[in-house]
Amino acid sequence: MVSTVPLHFPEGAEEVVLGVDTHRDTHVAAVVSAMGKTLAVASFPATAVGYDQLIEWAARLGVVRRAGVEGSGNYGAALSRLLRSRGIDVFEAPGPGRSARRRTSKSDQGDAQAAARAVLSGRACSRVKAGNGPVEVARMYNAARDSAVKARTQAINQLKAILVTTEPALRERLAKLQRRALIRACADLGEDDADDDPVVRATRFTLRSLAERIEHLTMQARELERRLTEVIESHYPALFAATGIGPRSAAVLLITMGDNAERLRGEASFAALCGASPVEYSSGGRCHRRLNRGGNRQANAALYRIVLTRLRWDPRTQVYYERRVAQGKTRREIIRCLKRYVAREVYGLVLGHRRDVGESQ
Repeated sequence: MVSTVPLHFPEGAEEVVLGVDTHRDTHVAAVVSAMGKTLAVASFPATAVGYDQLIEWAARLGVVRRAGVEGSGNYGAALSRLLRSRGIDVFEAPGPGRSARRRTSKSDQGDAQAAARAVLSGRACSRVKAGNGPVEVARMYNAARDSAVKARTQAINQLKAILVTTEPALRERLAKLQRRALIRACADLGEDDADDDPVVRATRFTLRSLAERIEHLTMQARELERRLTEVIESHYPALFAATGIGPRSAAVLLITMGDNAERLRGEASFAALCGASPVEYSSGGRCHRRLNRGGNRQANAALYRIVLTRLRWDPRTQVYYERRVAQGKTRREIIRCLKRYVAREVYGLVLGHRRDVGESQ
């Protein structure tokens, strides 16, 4: 259970900044003063006891109100949640970049100090995701569902590849079947003890094993998608009310925001995070904006799917499309504009729902 006990700082202590370089087994922490001077560096085990020791150690050196954590989405996720529960603003510490790596040496102590100084200078300005609410639940369900679908696709491809080289009689019997019927037929295959050919017996056993695996993964993916839908419907029903937003797209966009969507500075910040904001690309007298190739590409793909659905079924989007075509815009340019509008709409729906929830409590 995460502790929420507030920190107690020494009387008259000055404000300091904490920086942490996270790893699987140990975390290296550094405390830096407001002037950028390193006060102390220490290593702690990546355990519940180690996290408490790290926070208490930092609190003895000064008032800790901000922290930079490198790898807050993986090895540093648990520590980031604990720091936030103690009232500390936690920021994702950016790496130094390749050019800086070439000029300087690499060490865990140096990375921890760089994380603290990035917060101090303002270079680390992205608050970490809370990871303690329905979006985190949706993230876990979504990750498990994606892996189940990927494994199912791999098993289907393997089953079809084996059918290509199997005995002609079995191949001819199964080749004309559709996918569902094919999987059911393979699941009912026996090794046929009357057949002395070991290759035929091995083929039948392999086809049956793959078919059973496919059926199991299919049921698992459906159950995970059902749970994912329930989570989103319970906490963000406004998303499903919007045209073209299904469970998968809603989950990806919510995961990109995080449980604490207020960490984003506005809808423009969310659009940039999704790679849906135009990038200035002007020179001389030419004013031009190009495609943003940054941001979360899964979120960008989710916006693209929503736009394509609306272009097909939403009259409002269709009218907008025709008007922009008349203005000389290409299909790609119009889709980019629509993705930007969808990002703005999704951000408003999520933040508006949060405000409604807060007012009703």
